[in-house]
Amino acid sequence: MSYIIDGKAISAQIKEECRERVERLREKGVSVTLAVVLVGDDPASCVYVNNKKKACEFCGIESRTYELSADTTQQEVLNLVQTLNADESVNGILVQLPLPEHIDENEIIYAISPEKDVDGFHPYNVGALSIGLPGHVSCTPAGVIELLKRSNIEISGKHCVVVGRSNIVGKPMSMLLLRENGTVTVAHSKTADLKAVTSQADILVVAVGKPKFITEEYVKEGAVVIDVGIHRMDNKKLCGDVDFDRVEPKTKAITPVPGGVGVMTIAMLMHNCVTAAERKECYER
Repeated sequence: MSYIIDGKAISAQIKEECRERVERLREKGVSVTLAVVLVGDDPASCVYVNNKKKACEFCGIESRTYELSADTTQQEVLNLVQTLNADESVNGILVQLPLPEHIDENEIIYAISPEKDVDGFHPYNVGALSIGLPGHVSCTPAGVIELLKRSNIEISGKHCVVVGRSNIVGKPMSMLLLRENGTVTVAHSKTADLKAVTSQADILVVAVGKPKFITEEYVKEGAVVIDVGIHRMDNKKLCGDVDFDRVEPKTKAITPVPGGVGVMTIAMLMHNCVTAAERKECYER
């Protein structure tokens, strides 16, 4: 019988811990503030930003949202980021992606102060992760590690296969698994005989962006399968990159969609924001 990893319960646990940490900071006279910049009115982004607001409210974090029109210039966004960088009351800055086509996302990400880069996308934070220094870690892969640890799934010594090599998920995921002493293989669209590679995995993390791409032929008996993907099907139901119904019977543990990795992203954003405030308070003390 496969163990269904409950992302909702684990994310609630993390947010409760964040609330307690925020309260301890408040007792010292320190508040925690997250600034979210939203450019345009992409429906998915608007929903996501609203969910962030709700999580902030639960955790006791002040949420400031800056809603800019879709025709806002790149320089105007950069100016706002620099203003927020200089604002001592702001602990975390998040520019909601995707941005309109006329804005260079990398330029905006690079402009955010690494200490306030709670998304973990700045090259400084990516580099810190790669060489084992403290820094903010990309929220989704960090959430996957928490799912595994809090489900008592051993990573050390296990063969971990990550399918996908994006800067946001695949690459930081591989580095985090290495940090936990996993033996890591990164597979991608150019990997020869993908099924042979994934079927060797003790822990299989899938982030390919293709609905129900991974079927039972890709999975070793007794593997742990983490599905990072999320897609809305024609029938309006959500699914992941893994064909859950076909894969679940072969697994030791698996994440569902929804209710698995997705809900962890915002929980880890709250964690990063509180961590930024704690580091600042410690530095100033």
